[in-house]
Amino acid sequence: MNILCIKRLAVASALFAMSFAASAQKYPDGIIDKTVAVVGNEMIMISQLEEEVQMMRAYGMMSDRTGRCEILEQMMSAKLFLMQARLDSIAVNADMVEGELRNRIDMLRSNYGGDEEVERQFGKPIYKLRQEWREAIQDQTLQQQMQSEIANKIPELTPYDVEKYLESVEPEDLPVVPVMYQLSQICIYPDREAADIAVKERLLAIRERIINGEKFSTLARIYSQDPGSARKGGELGMASKSIFWPAFSDAAMSLKPGIVSQIVETPDGFHLIEVLDKKGDMFNARHILLKPEYTSEDRENGFRVLDSLKTELANGAVTFALAARFYSEDPATRTNGGQMADPNTGSSYFEIDQLKPQDYAAIKELKEGEISEPFQSLDNEGRSGNTVYKIIKVDKILPAHPATFASDYALLMKAAKEKMQMDAISKFIDSKIKSTYIVIDPLFKDCVFEREGWYEKIRK
Repeated sequence: MNILCIKRLAVASALFAMSFAASAQKYPDGIIDKTVAVVGNEMIMISQLEEEVQMMRAYGMMSDRTGRCEILEQMMSAKLFLMQARLDSIAVNADMVEGELRNRIDMLRSNYGGDEEVERQFGKPIYKLRQEWREAIQDQTLQQQMQSEIANKIPELTPYDVEKYLESVEPEDLPVVPVMYQLSQICIYPDREAADIAVKERLLAIRERIINGEKFSTLARIYSQDPGSARKGGELGMASKSIFWPAFSDAAMSLKPGIVSQIVETPDGFHLIEVLDKKGDMFNARHILLKPEYTSEDRENGFRVLDSLKTELANGAVTFALAARFYSEDPATRTNGGQMADPNTGSSYFEIDQLKPQDYAAIKELKEGEISEPFQSLDNEGRSGNTVYKIIKVDKILPAHPATFASDYALLMKAAKEKMQMDAISKFIDSKIKSTYIVIDPLFKDCVFEREGWYEKIRK
């Protein structure tokens, strides 16, 4: 559900759950800590507010007093949802809470290098942090479920509802459908087998040097193609095995400290691994990453094949779809006559920012029906993709335009439903502000709140 106010409240809650232990923040008038807002039977302390401020600043999301006021308003709104969720006896999905808690603990362990450093940074033992964060995540989950309950009460929209939405929105406020492309491609890969053999031979030579006494860290600095770890001698730091490719973590977990692995292949390339330390499902390791490298000859051969195909296509000797089925080496598109599709949505239409930069650069000046020159791009494998040579045909271009009832009904229906959901949530907050016992400290009397109702709650 794409609702702005829900997103903002969720972000604020998530940041609170992940924030550092409260450190007393001194306000200009000398106040160390105090209650700044009471919402029903829930209190918000200066220390809690400052935790949010600290995290927002760390994320580059605020820099002034106005931002602090906004955060307080978000926290108070979140309390309203939490109170209603408890009144309605909404149950929390325990598995979801434990999964989120586990992910957050693992992230901290990875960032700080293990439990001991996490405990030192937060000034609390892990078990205490788990307890506090579990409660915070439960509250966050309840708030989000309450928001969803309100939003889900909106009935399914009819064409009449969409028409009423269109009538109520100024033309300049209508959703804009961006330029969309429908594309087909023919892909030729370089000689991967030869490149893989070459990189394995290089790694075997490096492994032999390590076994004969050279330092793993020194060779990692010289040869590893992982820039993040190479400058640290290949060291990755203590981290959960879950953040690595399975082949990498399985190999690392099976090694004894000080032993160099055989060559390990992942979508990122080929690795040598040396484990430094292991604790439970975490490990600290060094690695040397090498990626297959292709020659100018590979590129020339790929371009020559594609040039020849483009000539045949121009002469009408073969259709693009048929050429893709016979010659393309991309398994995801060749069976569809080369037609590209978003792997996440299955849609055959792409916005500009959904295309790889290399792909867009090749087709941005083309018209419908035209075919690009051969160019080098990347596929969707690994974190950075593998080299591929391709030509792309522009099948269709849908120009940018304000959404219309005739051609963009689904988009308008989504926009209309989101507006109705936002309105419902907004009405809920306004209603609860009026009916709930709320007191706001006069420290915040100069705040510019989004909702007028808060001003009546400021203690005189």
